[in-house]
Amino acid sequence: MSLVLRMLGALPLPVLHAIGIIVGWLVYAVSGRFRRYLRENLAAAGYVDPAIRRSAVAHTGMSAMEIPVIWMRRQEEVARLVAEVRGWELIERALAAGKGAILLTPHLGCWEITAQYVSRRHPITVLYSPPKMRAVDPLMQHGRTREGMRSVPPDLSGLRAMLRALRNGEAIGILPDQVPGIGEGEWTEFFGRPAYTMTLVSKLAQKTGAPVLLGFAERLKRGRGYRLYVGPMPEPLAGESPQRQLNRGIEELVRRCPAQYLWAYNRYKVPAGVEPPVQRGA
Repeated sequence: MSLVLRMLGALPLPVLHAIGIIVGWLVYAVSGRFRRYLRENLAAAGYVDPAIRRSAVAHTGMSAMEIPVIWMRRQEEVARLVAEVRGWELIERALAAGKGAILLTPHLGCWEITAQYVSRRHPITVLYSPPKMRAVDPLMQHGRTREGMRSVPPDLSGLRAMLRALRNGEAIGILPDQVPGIGEGEWTEFFGRPAYTMTLVSKLAQKTGAPVLLGFAERLKRGRGYRLYVGPMPEPLAGESPQRQLNRGIEELVRRCPAQYLWAYNRYKVPAGVEPPVQRGA
């Protein structure tokens, strides 16, 4: 598998994205589960335009086929794929304050490249969930553990590592729209539906005083690389929980380029042992 990924990673990004479009449509054709989640989640979020759905299928395939590039190429080569950066001064300002920075990158655009780009300038510790396929884990570790970049698991050791990084004035990276385990989340609205949402971000921010930033790497057309955005969390609304504020921030990012969000991810699942959300009107 490592050899295959290395061979794919040597291909030009436009070629991999073109293959990814085909892969996305093949999966859409053969996987009823993929098709159902993608269509239902898009519709629930208000995206009923067939053109957006078609583009979302293509971008899902592209996100899979660009992984060999991000994981297997040299770090400096990966960083050069970022053609433009907007809002980088927010990261510099946050780190200069000495309390670290919590960078949230949802499943939007090329989420794999953001931490790698940051690590070329500042140390960053990223939280990752081990894959179900054990054979993939060493490859994932290789791709997500580079100079200046450390990956930690979602357990007590990982939590301690992230706290140390923040207290050392460093950055940490988290995928904020992953479904957490029992006792690690709360039910709150995400695009109009209850989603079990992690409490980790608010706990880390409260414990360390580190500012929370949102970011994503938009996939440019014809494999021309990525445009990296960094922005602040939205101001909290009256009576709003930190988890709803988090989801609202993600929603605002997704609305920038909805076709590049991973709509086929089962964001609304009920984790094992977690009580389902109370239905309205029940």
